[in-house]
Amino acid sequence: MGSGSSDHAGDVRDVVAMHLPDYRIDSVVLLGEGEDNIAYEVNGELIVRFSKEPDPVSRAADVNGEVRLLAAVAGISPLPVPEPSFTAAEQGCLAYFKLPGRPLIDLSLPQRAAHDAMIGARLGELLTALHEVPVGQMAQLVDVDDQPTTAWLGEAADTYAMIAANMPMVHRPAIEAFLDEPPPADGYTLAFSHNDLGIEHVLIDPAAWTVTGVIDWSDAAICDPAYDFGLLYRDLGAAALHSALRSYRTDAYQIEAIGARAAFYARCSVLEDMAYGIETGQDNYLDKSIAALKWLYPA
Repeated sequence: MGSGSSDHAGDVRDVVAMHLPDYRIDSVVLLGEGEDNIAYEVNGELIVRFSKEPDPVSRAADVNGEVRLLAAVAGISPLPVPEPSFTAAEQGCLAYFKLPGRPLIDLSLPQRAAHDAMIGARLGELLTALHEVPVGQMAQLVDVDDQPTTAWLGEAADTYAMIAANMPMVHRPAIEAFLDEPPPADGYTLAFSHNDLGIEHVLIDPAAWTVTGVIDWSDAAICDPAYDFGLLYRDLGAAALHSALRSYRTDAYQIEAIGARAAFYARCSVLEDMAYGIETGQDNYLDKSIAALKWLYPA
């Protein structure tokens, strides 16, 4: 594994049989594929994920590092996180039984909009817990991910150039005006964070609308604490962002600065998500990005 191919159900069966010999396998379904990983669902309950890193040494190091990270996060997070069932580090494989709930991205926009403030508040509590951890405590588990806001803006401009033909005409003037503006200043204090807190990684009980877990910690890093707030704003809108910031324990000056940078990251990252949806044919990414243009780049 690790080659990035998208249909290896036989490999999944082999690795599960090796590590869980008494576990009967009735079904193997491709769950999803991103830039870094490809994931399968076994029997509707066991997630088996393979890294697409081609180098076997790096693959093994990434898996072993993520196991250590998940153990550390489980002791910090107020929300459930995946608990590894087994690993096959040399294959870049990490397996865990599913947490309850459905990915928020799979639920409809009207449903999300009806509960965005409650979800935002819960995720603000999560970000408080993560950001309060001393950076030195996590430095051996994750990398620093901190590029200047000028680089963010440059990448957003490049992405927009690639997808402009797919962009609804009504939003183009606002996007182009944003790309011409100076970005927020750097100079913030870094913090440990999930670093990819989009709605595809937030699990929800669709009956009670409670957050039941947060998955995919493979991008966790020491980064700008505003970034994950930006993804909440991108995917859920202003009510979710304001609710998350209200539940975030820090001083008023920090809240204001984080909110401003969150809006910047949201406007950059929605272009990236839209490009990803177009490139991969994943309509859920494209649909949520087009919906978000209404609040990120109003006409």
